[in-house]
Formats: sequence, structure tokens, C-alpha cells
Amino acid sequence: MSTAVAVGTSMRACARVATESAPGPGGRPRTRISGLRSQAPLMLFTTRAKEGEPSVAHRGVPARVSVAAGAAGPIGGDELRLEVEVGPGSVLVLSEVSPSLLLPGREGRVSTTRVRISVATGGTLVWLPEPLVAARGCDHLNEVRVDLADDAALLMREEVVLGRHGETGGRVRLSTRVRRSGRALLCQDLELGTGAGRTPVVAHGHRAVGSVLVADPLWCAQEARSRPRTRLLSGDAVVTPLPQGAALISALCQDNASLRDTLRSGLAALGPPWTPRPVPPPP
Repeated sequence: MSTAVAVGTSMRACARVATESAPGPGGRPRTRISGLRSQAPLMLFTTRAKEGEPSVAHRGVPARVSVAAGAAGPIGGDELRLEVEVGPGSVLVLSEVSPSLLLPGREGRVSTTRVRISVATGGTLVWLPEPLVAARGCDHLNEVRVDLADDAALLMREEVVLGRHGETGGRVRLSTRVRRSGRALLCQDLELGTGAGRTPVVAHGHRAVGSVLVADPLWCAQEARSRPRTRLLSGDAVVTPLPQGAALISALCQDNASLRDTLRSGLAALGPPWTPRPVPPPP
């Protein structure tokens, strides 16, 4: 573990996780963590299965890593970076321990979190971060860039809650780019909270906004009738099919508990193997 670099009263930190495939019992491939580097406040450690995690056993025996915050924030001016490399044929389930509370900094400075992900041929990533909670006065940019190999699989969740209980939320900008074999699969920008002129249209008075992207190469080989279809889950939630064997579940809700339930319903609508499962008992 290394210590974050302090720039004035702000922090710069970068954490990294990498995986590779290795022979397992009975010749079944398993995933080994080949690189794990923490830098406070981004602390990485191996963990067990969490509630709502889909079954990825058909892709191999996964490794599981969680991200824990070693300090409050991010706070305005902080610059955090997470790098994820999923090697050929390996399977990584990456989660977070708790929500991230986005806090204002001095002079209205912007905090940034940048996530860089690559998933190699035959690899699978399930990325289940906890919500971003935008406290009053914050200004945060969350930037995610994902590069998938042609036969890589991905499940990625994003959730934002505008404000703590009884609080007006700050400003959050989400910038997401996902490519498969260099071709754009998803390009999405969303601005929410104080100072976001489009908020009434985008959030429509809701405090919780979220999505789940699923990219499954097996869908490309299926007949059109077997692939995900547009489906209205509720008045403010929908499943939308995307090119290159992908689907996007989008939802607006009054609180994060309702948002999480709605997103799980969307995954259940996609069917196995992406249906969320209960937590298995400890060995």
C-alpha cells in the first residue's frame, strides 16, 4: 500500500487490480489476482460473494475484490483513479464496501474519480460499486472508460443519490464510455443536481438515478427473439437493448432502496446468468 499524494489540502490517489487465469481443481480454470495495489483512500482487499451478485460460474471460478474508503470523500479538489485489468479467460467480481459521500471543497473545487477498465479475450468483469451520494455543495466528475475484447463479458452498475436525508443534492456529472473491439457500445453523459440545467428533465424530481449495463457476447450468437428486448419495468424504469450484444437498464426512483430493487428486477428480466442471486452461506 502507498500513501496518497497531498496537493495542498486535496489528495491524489491511484489503486490497481489485475487478474489472470490459472488451472484449478479438476482442470477447471480459476482466477488468480496478479496485481493488487492500494493507495489511501482507495483500499483494495479480497472478499466473499455479496447479495445481488449474478452467477458467473459459466465463465470460470471468479476472484472477488472490494474497494473500501480509507477516508471521507472524495472532497472537492481530490483526484482518485482506479485501474482494472481483467486478463484473458479470468473472471473478476469487483464491489465496494459502502457508498461514497461526495463533499464540497474549498472555493467550489471539483472532485474527480476516474475508472479505467480493460477486459481481455474471454474475460468477465462484474463491477458493482455502491451509490455516489451527492452532499449539498459538492461538484464531482465520475468518469468511466471501459475497453472490452470481442468475446469479453461485462456487468456494470452506476447509482447516484442526490443529497443526504432532507438535504438538497450537490452537482454530479457522469461520463461513461464503453467500447468493444474499439467500437463504441455505450457513450453516456449525465449531469445531475445543483447547477445542472437539465436536472428537472433528467431526474424528474427523483432523488435516486441509476443504471446497469450488461454486455454478453453470447447474445450476439442468439436469434433476435432470444435477445434482450425493450421492456418497461415501471413508469420510470426501462430495459433497452443495445448493439453488440448488450442491454442497458435505467431507472429513476425516490430513494436508493427502491432504485436497487428496480435494477435487480431489470436484471431478473434479462434472465440467467445475470439474475441476481442470494448470498451463499459461508463455507
